[in-house]
Amino acid sequence: MKKYASILLTIVFILGLGVAAKAQAQTRGEIVVKLPFAFVVSGKTLPAGTYQVSRFSDDKSTGLFFSSRENHMGVFVHPVEIESARVDDPSVSFEQVAGQHFLTRIQTPYDVYNIPVPQSAVLEVAAKTHDNGSASASSGSN
Repeated sequence: MKKYASILLTIVFILGLGVAAKAQAQTRGEIVVKLPFAFVVSGKTLPAGTYQVSRFSDDKSTGLFFSSRENHMGVFVHPVEIESARVDDPSVSFEQVAGQHFLTRIQTPYDVYNIPVPQSAVLEVAAKTHDNGSASASSGSN
């Protein structure tokens, strides 16, 4: 439990192109999703792999736990909005900016969890992308 408490971070997401990944339903509020790319969730970049998404408790408003046994990683996710919905095809959705994927939505068979996308994260990625582009342009002109 101490291991999981140490990885609890705030949620960082950004705007961009949307990407969705298919998931398999396990039990109420729990899905398994295989992601072919690294992604950012709760301020932490997680590698590609198979992840289990489950509720932290019976109260769905307490958040979700996104974990991978193969990567030995886990992150708590706190949605800003939860909608009740019957979904036959659970999934997770991402926004992509400058090649980075950020988790924005989790659809389980019974609920849809919307994840916030802070403007500060958008500005941080944009600044990094701009700095890398400027450095490349400067070194190429010498």
